[in-house]
Amino acid sequence: MQLRHLRYFVRIVEAGSFSRAATLIHVAQPALSQQIAELEEKLGLSLLQRSARGVRPTAAGEVLYREASSILRQMEQLPGIVRSSSGEAAGTVGLGMSSTLAASLAGQIVDVCRSGLPKVTLKLAVADSETIRARVEAHALDMALVFEDEMVPAFARKLLFRQRLYAIRNHGEAASDGAISLAELARLPLVLPGQANVTRRLLDRIFAAAGLQPNVVIEADQFSSVLSAVRTGIGATIIPMGALGDGLGAGLAAPAVIEPPLHLTASIISSSDYPLTHAGEAVRDILVRLMAEYLAKSCPPGATWIGAAEP
Repeated sequence: MQLRHLRYFVRIVEAGSFSRAATLIHVAQPALSQQIAELEEKLGLSLLQRSARGVRPTAAGEVLYREASSILRQMEQLPGIVRSSSGEAAGTVGLGMSSTLAASLAGQIVDVCRSGLPKVTLKLAVADSETIRARVEAHALDMALVFEDEMVPAFARKLLFRQRLYAIRNHGEAASDGAISLAELARLPLVLPGQANVTRRLLDRIFAAAGLQPNVVIEADQFSSVLSAVRTGIGATIIPMGALGDGLGAGLAAPAVIEPPLHLTASIISSSDYPLTHAGEAVRDILVRLMAEYLAKSCPPGATWIGAAEP
C-alpha cells in the first residue's frame, strides 16, 4: 500500500464519484479505478459502494477514510511542525466553515490570516455544518467554524456567540413588522436545508414538540441556493442571521423575529483527540479575535457573545 492509494481513495470519497475526483486531481478515470482496485485487493475488502448516483464508502471504507485522512493530514503538517519549532507559525491548516457563516465572513477570514500568518497556508472548505463536522472528526480538516445545536463531546471547542434564528420571505411577500409564530411558519411554504443540516434538525425537533407539521416545499443544502429560491417566491426560509449584508439581502424582505426565540451556537471545533499544530492554534486565535471584533463592530441582530472574553 502506498500513500497515493490513500490520497486517491480520500479524494474519491470526498468528491462522491470517480469522474469528479479524476477531474479534481487530474488523473484519468481508468487509472484512478485501477488504483482503487489495487487497494481493495491488498486489503481484501470492498471499500466503495458504486451506484448510478456515485460512490459511497462501505463500513470498511469509512474506517479507512478516517484513518487515511488522519495520516495524510499528519504528512501535510509535518514540514510546518518542524518549521514552527523556530517560533513562527508555519504550515498548512485546513479550515471548514458552514455555508451560512462563509457567505459573509470567508473573505475577511482569509484576508486576515494571510496578512497575520504569512507562512501559513489556509485551505478553506465550505459546506453544511454536518458535513464539515464529519470532516473534522475524520481528521480531514484541522478545525471548523460552525453553528451547533447540541455540543457533541467528540470535539474540542471554543464557544463564540449565540445566534437567534429569523424568518425571511421574498421582498414582495414581506411579513408584518411584528414577530412570526411557529404556527404561522408551519403554514408557510418553506425552503429549508436537508435533514442532516443543524438548522433543519433544530427546526424539526421544535416543530414536532409543538405538534406542528411544516410545509417544506423544497430542500437546498447551500445557503446561496436557499436564498435564491426565496427570491423567486417559492417560499420563506429560516436562517441564523438577523441581517443580510454584502448584497445577500437583495430581493428579500427584512428578517423577522420568531417567537418563541430559537437559537444556535457558533463555535470553533477541532478534534478532541488530535491536538492542533502551532499553526492551527495561531489560526484559531485569529478566528476568536476576528469574530469578537466582528460582533463588537457590526452588532448583528440576535447575536450574543459568549466567548471567554468580551469583545
